[in-house]
Amino acid sequence: MRTIFEAELTQLGEDLVAMSRLVENAIADAGTALLTGDVALAEQVIAADRAVDAFEADLDERCIALLAQQQPVATDLRTVVTALRMSASLERMGDLARHVAEVARLRYPEKGFPHALETTFASMHDAANRVARRVTRLLSSHDLDVAEAIERDDDLLDALLEDVFAAMLAPEWTASAQETVDSTLLSRYFERFGDHGVSIARRIVYLVTGENAPAA
Repeated sequence: MRTIFEAELTQLGEDLVAMSRLVENAIADAGTALLTGDVALAEQVIAADRAVDAFEADLDERCIALLAQQQPVATDLRTVVTALRMSASLERMGDLARHVAEVARLRYPEKGFPHALETTFASMHDAANRVARRVTRLLSSHDLDVAEAIERDDDLLDALLEDVFAAMLAPEWTASAQETVDSTLLSRYFERFGDHGVSIARRIVYLVTGENAPAA
């Protein structure tokens, strides 16, 4: 019985990594679609989000079954509960990538932000990509140095969000109301993507060390 339980825990970990890879692809493609005006790529991201949702539903069912049937304690309980919470964060990251793609699709052939913010959104895209890649690596390795790197990328996303708001509040801001709304939403999508990455990083730290960190 113990061997079966350990195999199920291993499978949970592998499926979280597979789910994270889907999210990694989603944010990479969503940002590219936004920055280049590639509506076909945006459509692909939107359609692919169903696979992320399906992963979460399956993982959640299996975690709940493990809790009910195995009644794990100590480290095993921590592993199952952490997996349950991380799948929710990954699903939300997939949603945020989809939201970016939806803006790209809605504003085609224009972009969802004015030219003045192009460099800022390119930087947000790069930082979100790093978060996604590092989350996948962290789920595979449980390397706490990677968890720290995710925190640093999130700090950069926070700073870039502030740059967007500062630009919009500046006297020289001349973008339309729609561009202002879209820029606000897009910057928040990227910033929240980083927050969920940090949430996963802190849960891995908890899993490895048993020490809680403040929620992202």
